[in-house]
Amino acid sequence: MAFGAALKRLVAMLAAAMMLAAMPAGAYAKDKELPSAPFVPDGGAPGEDYTIGPLDALTVFVWRNPELGAQVQVRPDGRITLPLINDMVAVGKTPAKLSDDIRDALSTYITDPIVSVIVNNFSGTFAQQIRIVGAAEKPATVSYRSDMTLLDAMIAVGGLSQYAAGNRAKLIRYDPVTKQQQEYRLRIDSLLKRGDIKANVKLQPGDVIIIPESVF
Repeated sequence: MAFGAALKRLVAMLAAAMMLAAMPAGAYAKDKELPSAPFVPDGGAPGEDYTIGPLDALTVFVWRNPELGAQVQVRPDGRITLPLINDMVAVGKTPAKLSDDIRDALSTYITDPIVSVIVNNFSGTFAQQIRIVGAAEKPATVSYRSDMTLLDAMIAVGGLSQYAAGNRAKLIRYDPVTKQQQEYRLRIDSLLKRGDIKANVKLQPGDVIIIPESVF
């Protein structure tokens, strides 16, 4: 058991170290903090600009022609198959864009089709996922949801491990304006162990949370 715990700690430390090593030196600003997130009820749905990813489950509905719709899962190659439509690319499109493309394809067969696409279960593209590495109980990649916060992400990975230094955790975020990675300080211990809601911050698609282990 002791060997297993030690091995788990070593793997977590290596994962965090590799993530930091992969980021270019001097490419991000340090020791900044994000504003606290207001309380937002979990809508459990992607944001309005959600981009469909591999393995997402979709419902395609064609008004007045239900036989042309279907419940489908996006294949690993990023495509879906529907009645009258073979191998349409779905990955990288919003549901609205995919609806338009299906409508255009069906226009060959029916007049003015009205198409709706609903995302039922979603994984998203890598750019729309949150990655939590290091001393979390279960380090993982989590699908981003609209208005997702740090608390939501930590619940998804089972909280901190017993060796975590949560108040030394960092959030790495790419800024498309400056084209640099920004680093922000997180206070996960304060949030989870002391219930300091001010330590809860809003997340964005593509965020990486790195949780180091305590030295002692």
